[in-house]
Amino acid sequence: MQMMKRHIVAVLTAISLLFVSCSQETVLREELPHIFPDYIGVTVPAGIAPLNFNLPEEYSKVFAKVSDRHGNSITAKGSYAGFNVNRWHKLTERNVGDTLSVTVAGYKDGRWEQFRQFLIFVSSYPLDDYGVTYRKFAPGYETYSKIGIYQRNIHDFSEEPILEGTLLPGQCMGCHTANATNPDQFLFHLRGKHGATVLQTDGRRKWLETQTDSTIARAAYSYWHPSGKFIAHSNNKIHQLFWTGNNGRYIEVFDSVSDISLHEVETDRLILSPLLMTDDFETYPAFSSDGKTLYYCSAPKVDIPGQAEDLHYNLCSLSFDEDTESFGSHVDTLVNASEIGKSVTMPRPSYDGRWLLYTFHDFGCFPINHKESDLWLMDLSSGRTHPLERANSPYAESFHNWSSDSHWILFSSRRGDSLYSCIYIAQIDEDGNASKPFLLPQKNPYDFYHNTLFTFDVPDFTKEKVDFRTRGAYEEAFSDKRIQLTVK
Repeated sequence: MQMMKRHIVAVLTAISLLFVSCSQETVLREELPHIFPDYIGVTVPAGIAPLNFNLPEEYSKVFAKVSDRHGNSITAKGSYAGFNVNRWHKLTERNVGDTLSVTVAGYKDGRWEQFRQFLIFVSSYPLDDYGVTYRKFAPGYETYSKIGIYQRNIHDFSEEPILEGTLLPGQCMGCHTANATNPDQFLFHLRGKHGATVLQTDGRRKWLETQTDSTIARAAYSYWHPSGKFIAHSNNKIHQLFWTGNNGRYIEVFDSVSDISLHEVETDRLILSPLLMTDDFETYPAFSSDGKTLYYCSAPKVDIPGQAEDLHYNLCSLSFDEDTESFGSHVDTLVNASEIGKSVTMPRPSYDGRWLLYTFHDFGCFPINHKESDLWLMDLSSGRTHPLERANSPYAESFHNWSSDSHWILFSSRRGDSLYSCIYIAQIDEDGNASKPFLLPQKNPYDFYHNTLFTFDVPDFTKEKVDFRTRGAYEEAFSDKRIQLTVK
C-alpha cells in the first residue's frame, strides 16, 4: 500500500512536470537525485541565498520545483537549477519552522528523468547577520600573490574584496576577526617583509608592530574582548614541514614558540601574565561572552619538528578582571586531551554564553591539515562535551565561528574533495545538536567550486558589511610606518 501511494504521488508529480518535457517521455526514478551541492535534508534559515544546484554533467538540462504544503512553489530550469532570489526568500519566509519538498528532473538521451522528492527544512531560528568574511586563495606553499580577504552577502550571491594581495606581492594576509560579528571593530594580520597587525575601529585605521622586546613574536591569532577595550593575541613563530612516507599526511604547520599577550586598544599597551608566557606552547586565545574568562590552548613543550606527533594541546581557561586589567592566578584545564594522546585547538565560545566550540584531532595545533579533525561542543554550564556528529565528516573540519545569535555556526571543511576547504553552515539547537551542514550557496555551484580552484578558510559571520576603505591602504602597507606596542 505504501509503495502504491508513493507511486501515485510520483505519477501526479510527473504529470505536473509534463509541460517541461514538451510531450517527451518522462522516466520516473526511485532514487534521490545526485545533486551538487548535497542539499538533501539540510536545515536552512529563511532568507538565505537560494540553494542552487547542479546535476551530473550527462544531464544537459535541469528542472526543479520547490513546494510548500500550502500550494506555493517556485521553479528553475536551465543547465543548472538557479532559483530567483526574491521568490526563494518569500517561499522560505512563509515556511519558517516547516518543510519544503523538492522535485528534480534531468534531461539526457532525449528524455526527462524525474527523481524521488527530497525535503529541505526551514529553521525557526533566524540568521539575520549580513554575511560572512573569509580568506580565499589558490593553495600553495611558496607565494601568496593570489590571496585576499573577502566578504559575501549570505542573502544573495554578491562577493567583494576587503583587501586583495595582488597589489601586495610577497605578503600573506593572515587571520582576521571582528568583535562578536561587529565589523566596526575589525583586524587582520599582514605577514611578510612589511608585516603588521591592521586594526580598524569605528572607521579609523592603524598599523601596529606587535612584537616587542618582551614578546617572542608578532601576533598571529587574535580575539576581541567583548568590551572592545582589549584584544588577546597569541604571539607565534609559525613553521611548516612536509611529511615523508605513506602516512596519509602531507604538510604540517607548527609553532616553534608561542605565548599569549593582552593588547589594550586605546593606548596600544601590552598587558603580560607569566601564566600565559611559560616554556610551554600557549595559543588560540578567546574571551567568554561576559569577558571574565580567557580560553586558550596549551601544550607541554616538545622537540619540534622531531617530536611533532607528540605535541598535544589541552583546553585551558584563566579568569580576567576588566576593571583591574589583570588575569587570575590559577589556570583551569577544561579538556585534558594530552592524557589520551589527542589535541584540542581553536576554542570559540558562543556569544550567548552557553556553548564552547572547538576542534579535536590527533596532535599539533593546525587542524585544517588533519583529516581526523572534528568539531566538538562543550556545555559551559555543566562542562559536558560531545562531538557534533551531524556536522562532522571523514575529512578536516576547522576554523569555526558563531553567528551573532549563537544558533548557527560556520566552518571550513575538506569533505568535498579532501584537498580544498569550503565553507559550510549548520544550525545548533537548544540541546547542542547540529543539523546537516549546507555548503555556502553560489549562483552556479559547480562552476564556482570546481572551476575556480580556490580554497576558503578563517570564515566568520558579520552583522553588517565590513567598511574597509582600501584607498591609501596599499601605500600604508609599504610605508612601514607602524605604531609600536609597549609593555605596561
